Amino acid sequence: MSDSSQPPSSPPAPETEQDREKLVAERRAKLHALRAKGFAYQNRFQRKFMGADLVEKHEKTDRDTLDLNPVVVRVSGRLMLRRTMGKITFANIQDMSGEIQIFVADNAPSKEVHEAFKHYDIGDIIGVGGVLFKTRTDEVTIRVKEMHLLAKALRPLPEKFHGLTDPELRYRQRYVDLIVNEETRLLFTQRSRIIHFMRDFLLRRRFLEVETPMMQPIPGGAAARPFTTHHNALDMDLYLRIAPELYLKRLVIGGFEKVFEINRSFRNEGISTKHNPEFTMLEFYAAHTDYRYMMVTIPALLAYAAKHALGTSTITYQGHTIDLAQPYEWMTITQAIKRHHPEITDAMLNDRDALIAKLDELGIAYRSGDGIGGLQLTLFENTVEDKLIQPTFVVDYPIEVSPLARRSDANPEVAERFELYIAGREVANGFSELNDPEDQAARFRQQASQREAGDAEAMYYDADYIRALEYGMPPASGAGIGIDRVVMLFTDSASIRDVILFPLLRPEQQ
Repeated sequence: MSDSSQPPSSPPAPETEQDREKLVAERRAKLHALRAKGFAYQNRFQRKFMGADLVEKHEKTDRDTLDLNPVVVRVSGRLMLRRTMGKITFANIQDMSGEIQIFVADNAPSKEVHEAFKHYDIGDIIGVGGVLFKTRTDEVTIRVKEMHLLAKALRPLPEKFHGLTDPELRYRQRYVDLIVNEETRLLFTQRSRIIHFMRDFLLRRRFLEVETPMMQPIPGGAAARPFTTHHNALDMDLYLRIAPELYLKRLVIGGFEKVFEINRSFRNEGISTKHNPEFTMLEFYAAHTDYRYMMVTIPALLAYAAKHALGTSTITYQGHTIDLAQPYEWMTITQAIKRHHPEITDAMLNDRDALIAKLDELGIAYRSGDGIGGLQLTLFENTVEDKLIQPTFVVDYPIEVSPLARRSDANPEVAERFELYIAGREVANGFSELNDPEDQAARFRQQASQREAGDAEAMYYDADYIRALEYGMPPASGAGIGIDRVVMLFTDSASIRDVILFPLLRPEQQ
């Protein structure tokens, strides 16, 4: 960092809550003393450069060139490290770009400023002006000419060497996690880039980005338990959306033939390494296409986003190497079950009692009212999907579990539907859209009867959507991609909480 091998002059981070509270009290006393001298969290300092950008730009500039051609800079950021050696101090300040070293001395800018700086705390936010030079070890450094304390940090940061390592604390105090853990900052920078290039892929193909309601009078577009709220002025109950599907398809009916939305959706379900009640999806729809179009488009989209965000379409996830640019395997849901359960025959897959016996044998819970299709899906989800490591499209889902998808012309008992699995989890779901209003109305009625029978995840009857279909929707296909799960894959993150800035947590114990 600096030219000195001496240890930091700042005290180590506290080990106990009592130690932490003592340091907070000491810092608060410093703040009160500063206020008495006129300190007031100023906002007049104007930054001109980002620290790590200066380091990158001048890391190959030789010392003499910097001395002969002074580079005047003004940077600001958080004080992360400090080493004082008598009349001089080296320190590091961190901004969004990274870190840069600064040099403060009794004669630059002054003994008074240097002495005041010695009493700043790690975590304080400062602004400095000065000129660049290189140390004996060729580190780009700012020789400070002026210094301003911009914000006082009352709480100490975790000890620099160990950082913030407890997962619960990292999720709960993401602001601290971002300050002290560079890998966290890089991960969420990558998340932003991944979403950017997914959006870019669709915009380049003339898809129109739209926004649809997050509060809906009827929740629709997926089988899930919704969150409820109430609008006081209209005195009506509303639901946080579980999916934007039915609104996006209304737009296809209205003539926006290629639309997409990167949306926040909400499902009142359990929390796991793969599930968070609030999550991000990409849903997109294209008129005059079928589900095969989506099964070609999605691999191209994922490979494009990976190539541009990561520099490669080959990723490593939890020890598995996955090439997103290679052709994806296709198999039916029954083929997938038989591949991993060779003891199961076609006759057993089409016998409800045999399926129930198999599920009972494996200790897998199922819904008593499910037919053959629902039982097949339960068997698949509990015993097969985690084995699908390489990108695999599972196709031809039973109509029973696909209430919004078009029936197959070859077999009306299955839907023209797929789910994409990578690394043992569902990443995308899509199908040829059902545009027959009478068939859709019948399926809504079936879903409504399931709700009346106690299925809290069954869909509601949406009369306005049926009315929209009656104006005529062109043949179309659509798909939803779980962005959080894509980011998990691309960043080799084991839990969905690792890729959501502020995941839902239980209330903090005080």
